[in-house]
Amino acid sequence: MNRRNDRRQRIQDAFAAFHDAVAAARGAAKRAHDAAALQQARETFEQDLRARGIDQALRDPDYAQSLTDPRLARIVAQAKEDWEQAFAKWTNNGPRALADLVAEAAPGSASEDYENWLGEIGTVDGRGPVPSLWRIGSAVATSSPVPVSFPVAVPLLDRSHLAVFTSPSSRTQAENLVESLLLRVLSHFAPGLVHVHVWDVGQLTGSLPGLYPLTRAGLLTVHDPARPAELLDELAEHIRKVHTSVLVGGHDSLRSMESDAGLRTEPWRIAVMFGRPDALKDEELHKLQRIARNGLAAGVQLVLVDIPITVNSPIETVKLFDDKPWRTTMSGEHAAFHVDPALPREMVPRACAAIAAALEERRNRVCTFEELLPEHYWSYQSSSGVQTPIGHRDGVAVPITIGDSSPHVLIGGPSGSGKTNFLYAMLGGLVARYSPAELELYLLDFKEGVSFAQFAPGRKDPTWLPNARLVGVNVNQDREFGVALLRFLADEMRRRADAAKQHEVTKLEELRAEDPGGRWPRVIAVIDEFQYLFAEKDAVTREAVALLEDVARRGRSQGIHLVLASQDVSSIEAFWGKPAIFEQFTVRVALPKARRVLVDGNNEAIDLPRWHAIVNHESGVKQGNEIARVPDATGRGTFDRVQARLFEMMPPDLSAPRLFDGSRVPVLADMPGFQALEPISGGAPTVLLGQVIDVEDRAARVSLARAPGRNVAVFGSVLKESTSVLAAAALSLARQHRAGEARFTVAPMIDDAMPAADSLAARLRGMGHEVATVGLDGVRQYLAQVARGLEERLSGAVIDQPVPHYLVLYGMDAANAVLEAKDPETRVSGVDSFRQVIKSGPEHRTHLIGWWRSPGRLKNMLMMGASADDIGAWVGFDVQGQDLNTFAPGQMITWSPRPGRGLFFDRFEHARPQVVIPFDTEGERS
Repeated sequence: MNRRNDRRQRIQDAFAAFHDAVAAARGAAKRAHDAAALQQARETFEQDLRARGIDQALRDPDYAQSLTDPRLARIVAQAKEDWEQAFAKWTNNGPRALADLVAEAAPGSASEDYENWLGEIGTVDGRGPVPSLWRIGSAVATSSPVPVSFPVAVPLLDRSHLAVFTSPSSRTQAENLVESLLLRVLSHFAPGLVHVHVWDVGQLTGSLPGLYPLTRAGLLTVHDPARPAELLDELAEHIRKVHTSVLVGGHDSLRSMESDAGLRTEPWRIAVMFGRPDALKDEELHKLQRIARNGLAAGVQLVLVDIPITVNSPIETVKLFDDKPWRTTMSGEHAAFHVDPALPREMVPRACAAIAAALEERRNRVCTFEELLPEHYWSYQSSSGVQTPIGHRDGVAVPITIGDSSPHVLIGGPSGSGKTNFLYAMLGGLVARYSPAELELYLLDFKEGVSFAQFAPGRKDPTWLPNARLVGVNVNQDREFGVALLRFLADEMRRRADAAKQHEVTKLEELRAEDPGGRWPRVIAVIDEFQYLFAEKDAVTREAVALLEDVARRGRSQGIHLVLASQDVSSIEAFWGKPAIFEQFTVRVALPKARRVLVDGNNEAIDLPRWHAIVNHESGVKQGNEIARVPDATGRGTFDRVQARLFEMMPPDLSAPRLFDGSRVPVLADMPGFQALEPISGGAPTVLLGQVIDVEDRAARVSLARAPGRNVAVFGSVLKESTSVLAAAALSLARQHRAGEARFTVAPMIDDAMPAADSLAARLRGMGHEVATVGLDGVRQYLAQVARGLEERLSGAVIDQPVPHYLVLYGMDAANAVLEAKDPETRVSGVDSFRQVIKSGPEHRTHLIGWWRSPGRLKNMLMMGASADDIGAWVGFDVQGQDLNTFAPGQMITWSPRPGRGLFFDRFEHARPQVVIPFDTEGERS
């Protein structure tokens, strides 16, 4: 029993101990909970007190009990101490720091210094940094124990709109704020860079009368208070124009584009609208909201007074209400804003008149070519396009842009209107901005002149334009050169298209990004007086139209652009009859008195003064007109100085551009193809006959293989050109054989050819070759001898390797009568021997290179025993096309002879004849 009682007692004692422990734990938890709750309450109170501010809490009766609670006394005391220290620090440093910040970011920031900026003529051209802030007044911290004023400034141009809300009594203060702000902006920038539009629903003549002197210079436009839609439509159209014609190449704002291009091309437009909450209709409010959303990127800023607007766009607000301190979003809710005192009434119109006068003086000033040039040469990228100013309007640069969205340029203007000067101004700005790796130029001038000749090295000036790859001048008689240029562009376009397919891209900008190691410059081909290309209704015109249409339509995506200039594009039937071509030229430039360059009804160019041009990036519609004053770009010290500087900057491995001058005779010795000839150890030699009219500087070539028909004939009565072809052929052959390894026979049949034949024979002998000279009296016997040797080889009597033998015959038609006579012993005529040589000779390395003054005479000799097929290649000069048809089976030749040009055809190589220029062979003496 005792044992059982002891056990019960122990259980009771343990339970009592457990009960005491639980009670102690609950008490500790209660105390911890109360402490945590108190701490949380203190932290919540402190957080709320800090957020509200001790100054406001002291004035708030709802806070009275909390502020006197002893449990919160330490927090209240610390907040008071921090507040006093903060405002002591703010009073000592804050206003000064803000004033320094505004002074650095905003021009004319001190309120009392209006005399230092009011009416000043600004010099900032908009290309450099634009002030990020503009002063509108001052403010005082409402909680500061010692009120200290600090300046208030707002962002504006390209950064933010401004909205001002007033009460009836503060409307005048709002007008003072706006007037002071506008004058600060107008006085900072060069006149013409800022245009102001004012609309006031409550004023018949508009607000801000002190600014009215600006209207005479076009810097201020006052809009009808009853027609706000007109102002909104004008701003919307300007934004559309900027986005479609100026913001090209991936730029999303004028600021970013001007930062890349280094020039300001559009003035800022500040639209000031004074209204009431119900001043605008819903439709007009929607337009205003769209303008607010898209305007900043296009240089349009809104200053709205009492017009409520909600838009997803940066906008600063100023509230000038009677029942509370004035506030701004820049100074916050804890500062009372004050508008600067109104500017002196008598000084405002005087200042505006000075700015207007400065703009008018600037308009009358002739801008110089140097103003078109960038600060740093070759510092721009052409991936998205190229752009340069070509003149100025109201002191603002007027650009011309060539890129994917504005691929080609059409320039029109009669003789003397300044086409050449305009081209120089445009090209000067481009080549100074874009290096040869970014931009290549192909320049062609069809008129009789040397407008582009200075871009290639010359005798007087050895410098050349590094961007130029081809320069063609005096090509009005060589329309084939224009076709050759278009054919080259088409080939280059296809080459780039193939590369784009390999990299799975569609345009040049993407190709350059995918292939950074490749060389993909923009290509601009300039063709002055391009109407000559379509002067005749012939095969040249047909091919030119087809190529032009192809390049114009597909070149834009491959970075290939055309600039075509003409005196009168209205007369180009082939061009205007192809809308697919014409519509691609979205950039139109109309010089004074130009017709049909712009669209019908856009006749502003008729009254355009000299040295001016209309630049239109919208296919010529009237609203796209921009009038520019083009500086002199052709005088001494303008383009030539730029070229000299670029010549010094160019890479050492850059080759000189090819110069094609239609008035100059090419020299055989200067031809790269001739210089590259050297003795051959086997294979067929090549004869050079003349220069091909092509982009590459190459010669017309004929391979004299051991095959039937590898003979060359020259047709025509012109002595100089015909003998030069024979000399070029013989000299080019002589360079391909070592001394003594080839035989030449020079046979002049007419007296006029004797000097040329003797000169050639002497030069061949000087090169170490065996030369036989045969006259009219010995030609029959000589041909008979050559024919017998060929017969022996044909019969197998002679089996050694034949020595190359070239018969150079001058005026061979004069020997017809002699050749018709038969040999008394063999009864074989010279004609038979001639036919044997021309038919069987090439297979045994005996080739005939002869000149006939008439194709018909050679045709007669080839009948019965030989044929026209035995003449594999020929060059015709003053011979009509139909007379050459016999020697070009399947061709319908429409050749019309012209001085200094021949028609070349190799039946084994060509699909159609080519025009060639005979060489000057006297320049070669080796």
